[in-house]
Amino acid sequence: MSPHETMILPQSKSRKRVVLVTGPSGAGRSTAINALEDLGYEVIDNLPMSILPRLLEGGVVTRPLALGLDVRNRDFSVNGLIEVIDDLTRDPDHDAEVLYLDCAPEVLIRRYSETRRRHPLAPAETAQDGVARELDLLLPVRARADILIDTSEMTPHQLREEIERWFAEGREADMALSVHSFSYKRGMPRGVDMVFDVRFLANPYWDARLRALNGMDQAVQDYVRQDPRFEGFFQKVLELTLLLLPAYKEEGKKHLSIAFGCTGGQHRSVTLAEILSKALAEHNWQVSIRHRELERRQGGN
Repeated sequence: MSPHETMILPQSKSRKRVVLVTGPSGAGRSTAINALEDLGYEVIDNLPMSILPRLLEGGVVTRPLALGLDVRNRDFSVNGLIEVIDDLTRDPDHDAEVLYLDCAPEVLIRRYSETRRRHPLAPAETAQDGVARELDLLLPVRARADILIDTSEMTPHQLREEIERWFAEGREADMALSVHSFSYKRGMPRGVDMVFDVRFLANPYWDARLRALNGMDQAVQDYVRQDPRFEGFFQKVLELTLLLLPAYKEEGKKHLSIAFGCTGGQHRSVTLAEILSKALAEHNWQVSIRHRELERRQGGN
């Protein structure tokens, strides 16, 4: 979809869809808000918290609503935001979800130093002080997130693509499902629900013919599959996933993320993420996939 195109989303006649977009300053809220606007959302950013109830009780809404909320909002408070989330969750007239944009502290500090902006929670102190204060303040909100996106390794373009995966037309009625690959050397991705360590499988890195390839290449997948432990492990992971997905969806969970980790995040974890995504698609689940280390090597960050 072109950045200049607008997509009007279908919406239930009886329930107003509301997305609360929040997270620490510098994590990409403005990019996410703009992406939602391009998808057809009515967007309101930096609205005073005290006006929210009147806004939500307003007249007929023809488009879903996205509200940008963070510590820069007038009269912002964590307790006030939690109360809004609770009220919307209980309200039968609203279909609400919290989109939390997360980011590693060191990345937030770097972004502030690059722009030379003052942090809103530390106008007379260092950005490091403000970042630490804000991340600690927002912990209860982060815990209430329906969709958590870690932007630490994302460009603005990649974040827009991620927003489109979760909020484009036809996705709001389904549980958003994502499968990730990553390297343990660089730490586990934030916000994942299920993590599988696949470092026990045969490593294609030690085959000179495969070293420069990755788990999206058939030769690498064939190598990993030849490990006698692969088939039993994969079938159990698939069975467990297929067992849990309907239960999570029935419980009302809007987003589930599954991650595979290996040493370098190039061969085994990518292979498992690719094969599981294909298997879930064959069972009629809509899946998005992210290979964190491959994206980084391709010039993401």
